[in-house]
Amino acid sequence: RPELGADAAALFNLLTGYSKFDQWRRLLVAPHNMRRRLMELTEREAEHARSGRGGRIVAKMNSLADDGINNALYAASQQGVAIDLIVRGLCCLRPGVPGLSDNIRVTSIVGRFLEHSRVFHFANGGDDEVYIGSADFMTRNLDRRVESIVPVEDPVLRDRLIVEVLGTCLADNVQARELLPEGTW
Repeated sequence: RPELGADAAALFNLLTGYSKFDQWRRLLVAPHNMRRRLMELTEREAEHARSGRGGRIVAKMNSLADDGINNALYAASQQGVAIDLIVRGLCCLRPGVPGLSDNIRVTSIVGRFLEHSRVFHFANGGDDEVYIGSADFMTRNLDRRVESIVPVEDPVLRDRLIVEVLGTCLADNVQARELLPEGTW
């Protein structure tokens, strides 16, 4: 896809000092536009929930430790967004707290391969959006590092990520641990 190639070239040029920040067409790049766009996507899911179209977020990452993202997820949960987080390591969000995070479930899967993929699914009222990339939902990743995530636009690949990667993780009843409201697994 030409827009993705142009964004990747602009990112490499930025990293090498060859050029200054450019406007990203498709990539979400921290610290430039990633946090803002993730907040917009989360709020959009809340709007879908408020409008009766359902709201759904499934996110797979290594760590979740950013107050802004946590607060946005809490707010979305309170609006009725169903949120499943697959967080391999550190998680500073408390799921299942009545009135705060009733609609949030956090699981962790640590297998022998220590898989590190990041996949972010926003249901968007049936017009699914999926992103893959390097960033965790951590302040250091969103504000103090250069990270990128890219939209998966091919419908076959997008569906495979939703069903085969995220769906498989959510269905795991062997290695998955669930985080409880009081902070125990």
